[in-house]
Amino acid sequence: MQTGSLVCVGTGMTLGSHISPLSRSYIEQADVVFVLVADGITEKWIEQMNADVRSLQPYYLEGKSRMLTYREMVAAMLVEVKAGKKVVGAFYGHPGVFAWVPHNAIKQARELGFSAHMEPGISAEDCLYADLGIDPGTYGCQHYEASQFMFYKRNIDTAAYLILWQVGVAGDRSLAKFSTDSEYRKVLVKLLTEYYPSEHEVILYEAATLPIQPIRIDLMPLVILPDAVMDLKTTLIIPPTNKAELNTVLLAELEGLNAKKNM
Repeated sequence: MQTGSLVCVGTGMTLGSHISPLSRSYIEQADVVFVLVADGITEKWIEQMNADVRSLQPYYLEGKSRMLTYREMVAAMLVEVKAGKKVVGAFYGHPGVFAWVPHNAIKQARELGFSAHMEPGISAEDCLYADLGIDPGTYGCQHYEASQFMFYKRNIDTAAYLILWQVGVAGDRSLAKFSTDSEYRKVLVKLLTEYYPSEHEVILYEAATLPIQPIRIDLMPLVILPDAVMDLKTTLIIPPTNKAELNTVLLAELEGLNAKKNM
């Protein structure tokens, strides 16, 4: 194993509230820390923990493919790993959730013979369950990135929650936009109305990134979704429209097993 190393940690969603002691320790002891967080205030907070903190945010540019941006971020981190340094990538939320860069940086570092691993953080999904009072075990949850949901055929269970992430860029195939307009969202709504009534109440959600920041929970009928304000951090939650149907054949089979075991 070579001397350089990489750890990708999660800083959580809300400034100072969600980072684990272990993740903070990795940041403090690193030779160099690369950060990709929700705002400049959080960047400044991380800069207090280490003398060499470098923002990955400047790699983003309007009109530039995010995939190119992500590859450049990975390359920048690996340069320092190859130089024998203890490198930390600090990412908002959970570094493994909707995060191409941490997964691929770790994969490439390992392929090169370096020590690399991931430390979890509190994600937007975790905040969503707490803020909206949703227990995923009650009805079940289906999670998709909004554009991926549009591009591929899916079998949707309307007796469970449907959660679409990054709905603000729904329909973007270029990976170069920071948002899409109402015409793209009309296509999404057209798809969703194959499963849900147009007046079905849906929720737009955004977790708080600062302790003083309000949580966004906007309820609206599905049909007016195209005109709602949203961006990359906006999540769409569609509650169930009907009750799950019992699998009577399987239940009868289980009852038969119980009867045999009790004989």
